[in-house]
This record gives sequence, structure tokens and C-alpha cells, in this order.
Amino acid sequence: MNDQTPLRTGGSLLERAAELYGFGIGAGAPAAAPAQTPVATTPRPEPELAAPRPQPAPRVAPEAVPVRDREPAAGEQAIDRARLQEGGFIDPDAPGGPLTEEFRIVKRQLLRGIEEGGETARTILVCSANPDEGKTFCALNLALSLAAERDLEVLLVDGDFPKPEILSTLGLEGEAGLIDALADPSIDPEDLIIRTDVPGLSVLPAGRRVAEVPELLASERTRGLLARLSDPRRIILFDTPPALMASPATVLASHAGQLLMVVRADQTTEADLREAVGLLSGCENVRLLLNGTGFAVTGRRFGSYYGYGQ
Repeated sequence: MNDQTPLRTGGSLLERAAELYGFGIGAGAPAAAPAQTPVATTPRPEPELAAPRPQPAPRVAPEAVPVRDREPAAGEQAIDRARLQEGGFIDPDAPGGPLTEEFRIVKRQLLRGIEEGGETARTILVCSANPDEGKTFCALNLALSLAAERDLEVLLVDGDFPKPEILSTLGLEGEAGLIDALADPSIDPEDLIIRTDVPGLSVLPAGRRVAEVPELLASERTRGLLARLSDPRRIILFDTPPALMASPATVLASHAGQLLMVVRADQTTEADLREAVGLLSGCENVRLLLNGTGFAVTGRRFGSYYGYGQ
């Protein structure tokens, strides 16, 4: 493979991830069921017919109120479920599905990283090398999946300052955000957080556009702001710009305890991936998330999205 060859779906990306970042790929085949020996049986005499007993009327369970029909509590904004469904995102009210199961696997890896890495590992960066590799799609689905945990609160931070999309994708309204709190120390970042009607999920917008975003992120104010947002029950999840397109991700990596690199099957090249990971070297705990793959002949693989990817 040369530096410009796209990463292929047939396991090559996962094998490279296992070699470079310590991933293990298990593929255990189910054991065959033992053959059953026919057993001879003796016919039993037919029982005498008895008069049918009267059956009690079936019990009717009270109709459950769908979560999406409940009114948001005071101070909460309702997420646009229809918009999520149109975009192919996880439906927070649905019982589950292939995409939900895939992100459950992803979040378990990150939660294990928190157990091993401590408080700094609770700040997670989601990034990609280039645009259109599914970074925001994965960040938002991961936030919805993490919010389903009973003992966690997820704060999704829109750190893609040149192209913020989190609010519009969720159908939320807000203006001031992270950059406003960094530019004005008198602003409490907690006051800018948008609580949603999805239990456990909050959003911090990117904020107004200013020229000195990288410099603000590199200042000591960012470290202090993250300390104010830290909570033993909270996970801070950043959606950042592509590493090879804008510098904020490079700066934010030094504040993160875990880095989730989204790579698009048959699109992300090895050279771009290596260069992006090098730029994000401020975070040493790197994991790869393979996006946009289909079914594998040998069975499901970690990171496959059952044919859907953005």
C-alpha cells in the first residue's frame, strides 16, 4: 500500500489499527450444535374430553406514553426527532437497531478508557483527517448513546468553529457558546449550556466567530473553563474541525484524554491518517473508528455501520 491508497474495508484498516494502536480483533465462530439422536416413544391414550372452563377476560396494560410526546421540562429544549430520523441518526426514543448496537460497542471502549485513564479521560475529542468522513455523524450518535447510560451526563461541545452543525442537526436554538466564555471570563460556561429533552444530554454551542479562535483555545482560560465544566458524572465530548483543514483540533487535543479518529472506508488515505494523528499528538490515547463500511462476508466487525455512514 502506498501513501495515496485508500484504506480498504476487507479488514486492512482494522489490522493496521491493531498493529499501530493496540486493537484486538476477535472472530470466534459459533460452535456447531450436537446432533440429536431420535428417541422412540410409546403412544399415549387419548384423554377424555372435558367441558371447557370459562376463561377470564385478558388484562389490558395501561398505554405507555411515548417519550417523544412528553413536554420538555422547564429550561429544556426539544430535539427534532424527525430531523434525526431523516439524517439516519440514532433515534433516542427507539428500542434499538444495528446502528444503536454499533455505537454501544464504541462507547464501551471509551468508558473503559475512562476507568483506566481517570478524570482527564472524561474529555473526548472526535476528529477526522478531512471533511465528509462522518465526524459529526459519529460524534452526535456517540453522544446519544452515552446519554443512555444511567449514571452519566454527556456534554456535547460543538468545537467545529468554522462550520458548526450540532445545533442545526438537533433542531436547537442558541447563539453564545464556548468562544464567548473564553473571550469573556466573567461568563459562566454553565449558563450557556443547552439542556435537551433527552435525559442526560446537554449541548454547548460553538459561539460567535472570531479571528483568534486558536489563540483563545491555547490560552490558560481553556484549561480553567474545562475545570469549571468538569463533574464526576459528566463526559465532555468535542466535535472538532478536520485536523488537516483547520487548527483548532490540534490545540484541543492537548486538553483531551481520549481521541476518537473517524476514518472513512475507501476514502481516507493512509498518508492523511498518519499526518492527522501526528498533528493531534497532544493526546496520546488514540482510537480509530471505521465509518461507511458494509457487511463483511466473515461476519460483523468492530466499527462497521451496516451499510450506513456519512
